[in-house]
Amino acid sequence: MTINIDYEAEKKLDIGWEEIIRNIVLGAMDYEGCPYEAEVNVVLTDNPGIRQVNLEYRDTDAPTDVLSFPMLEYDKPSDFDGVEELFADCFNPESGELMLGDIMISVDKVEEQAAKYGHSQERELAFLTAHSMLHLFGYDHMEDGERLVMEEKQRKILEDRGYTR
Repeated sequence: MTINIDYEAEKKLDIGWEEIIRNIVLGAMDYEGCPYEAEVNVVLTDNPGIRQVNLEYRDTDAPTDVLSFPMLEYDKPSDFDGVEELFADCFNPESGELMLGDIMISVDKVEEQAAKYGHSQERELAFLTAHSMLHLFGYDHMEDGERLVMEEKQRKILEDRGYTR
């Protein structure tokens, strides 16, 4: 398992951000039963940085807390049947790992939302990482049914890894 983390923000979170991200990525992989060794890239940025990417990729001129860029398109979320045949180009030729995708998190939003929701920055970073990992597995929250499924999965991943409110 390769988890690449780039910290691009000037502001430094005074928490064990690297350990939290690794813990949750591995927890989500286990919870969703990913049968492959995988690669995930995470960028920690600030509000101006994520705002620029949000504008470029989503045509939204505002900062957001997290952005997800999955490499795979699933018929059903976390359905890994046929991945090798359908998405052969999604395997890193050097490591053989499945490249799940990229995650971008605003450290400014981690701080803001932790204060707003009354929990720790550790829990907020863990939540945003779990949320984004589920997007990399093909989950979405555009409809109520999808949203409820994602919320339950996020809760269980966080609970399994010891991150509660």
